[in-house]
Amino acid sequence: MKKIMLMGAIGCGKTTLTQYLHGQELKYNKTQAIQFHSDVIDTPGEFIQHRNLYSALLITAADAELLVLIASAVEKIQTFSPQFASAFNKPCIGVISKIDLATSDEIEKIERQLRIAGAREIFRVSSTTGEGMEQLIEYLSDDD
Repeated sequence: MKKIMLMGAIGCGKTTLTQYLHGQELKYNKTQAIQFHSDVIDTPGEFIQHRNLYSALLITAADAELLVLIASAVEKIQTFSPQFASAFNKPCIGVISKIDLATSDEIEKIERQLRIAGAREIFRVSSTTGEGMEQLIEYLSDDD
């Protein structure tokens, strides 16, 4: 699997996605510091929500092959600024989490936000129902 770095707001599903990818029990676990796994770098939501912490993201991204911007389908605010991903000089995809809790209009709104932020491909997923996870895992497993 590609080594990925997950970035997104507090509570958007970064740690839950990490748990799903590693076949672990899905349980809420607030990430307090950057968590390094063999194939996933899980970052705290505060690093996105406080611009003074962006430098930590930029440095940490050096260890990743792929950036994954995650936004919850039920999020009401814009998490990523336009062209956010361009600062990292890495390939970037978007993941819309919690699609089982949202309307199609809410999901499409988040997809537009992720594309504006620089995500070249978008995956719609639910860690609780498993919807969309197979496609995401297949993409992450592809060595291209």
